[in-house]
Amino acid sequence: MSPASAEELAEAVRRAAEDGLRVKTVGTGHSFTSIAATDGVLIRPGLLTGIRRIDREAMTVTVESGTPLKRLNVALAREGLSLTNMGDIMEQTVAGATSTGTHGTGRESASIAAQIRELELVTADGELLVCSEKENPEVFAAARIGLGALGVVTAITFAVEPVFLLTAREEPMSFDRVTSEFDALHAENEHFEFYWFPHTDNCNTKRNNRSAGPAAPPGRISGWVEDELLSNGLFQVACSLGRAVPPAIPSIARISSRALSARTYTDIPYKVFTSPRRVRFLEMEYALPREAAVAALRELKAMVERSPLKVSFPVEVRTAPADDIALSTASGRETAYIAVHLYKGTPHRAYFTAVERIMTAHGGRPHWGKVHTRDADYFAEAYPRFAEFTALRDRLDPDRRFANDYLRRVLGD
Repeated sequence: MSPASAEELAEAVRRAAEDGLRVKTVGTGHSFTSIAATDGVLIRPGLLTGIRRIDREAMTVTVESGTPLKRLNVALAREGLSLTNMGDIMEQTVAGATSTGTHGTGRESASIAAQIRELELVTADGELLVCSEKENPEVFAAARIGLGALGVVTAITFAVEPVFLLTAREEPMSFDRVTSEFDALHAENEHFEFYWFPHTDNCNTKRNNRSAGPAAPPGRISGWVEDELLSNGLFQVACSLGRAVPPAIPSIARISSRALSARTYTDIPYKVFTSPRRVRFLEMEYALPREAAVAALRELKAMVERSPLKVSFPVEVRTAPADDIALSTASGRETAYIAVHLYKGTPHRAYFTAVERIMTAHGGRPHWGKVHTRDADYFAEAYPRFAEFTALRDRLDPDRRFANDYLRRVLGD
């Protein structure tokens, strides 16, 4: 069903309770897990879209939960506003992105959920609950990344700031150099990330820092060549060829990793942080203590080199500061993210199992919306505030109106 208001959604939850049905909300289907699957009532928030209000004194924007990040970014830019940080994909709904812990990369600026100042959700009894640091603070502390387990989010209020410019500097760099200088590159840049191409010693780095301007976006032709032709079109061909002829993947990787050249451009935030991703893939991502990232990445490289695995997709590395959200992958610790991908249709079990073994040995926390095999017993050890979250779930949803198989695995019964 597709409710057109928070009140209609609350009524749908009450009716489901009367009929003994489970309730889940689905966003754009960007997650790689079954976090939104249900055998009961599936709520599609496609009519819950748009900005409710902008408060320029408080510098906040309140947006309906089904609004795609893409539309929010464009609307904010039109108003001369911006989120402080964001991930590199903006197809998700705001509720879907925040509920699963979507993040970008940043030295001081954290995930999208960490920018929430207030949220509204429908609880299991059909009550419309408003949560902030001042109102229902214990719910606010957890529900910013709630996995859909505490209720159905209907609106989110984000902190925003006047739109600003970022200068992006993309530069090829060797694996040894980027790993040996990782701490310095993180410390010297507001937003640092890099990609390593398996079967090579090649990486591509990206440094985003605030700029006084002027704006100097990529040229139409050069931008199309880099972002569409090379990063999507030819990469799609390379991945398809690699899937058909796996022994060719190392050679393809050596060519692909040298195709992207250094470039610098300046633009408004969402045009720098985000990029089109048209090549379909499966992804696993783990959040590690930042000090463990280089060791884990070197172990990952050594594992690929000594194995028969053929990996056509680059490995992505990003960072985040510690935050105070109970089930945030950066909860309570400076964090680095290592994400591995495989092209759609490629057998993934051997690679992902080997990667997961490395990441869990370093105390890794998997992204809630990406492939992993961890369960509630693991998370009880990985998250110091896990019991706080499950106790709140027991209070808000004792009958497990919002449960499904995925939540039973990761949170327990």
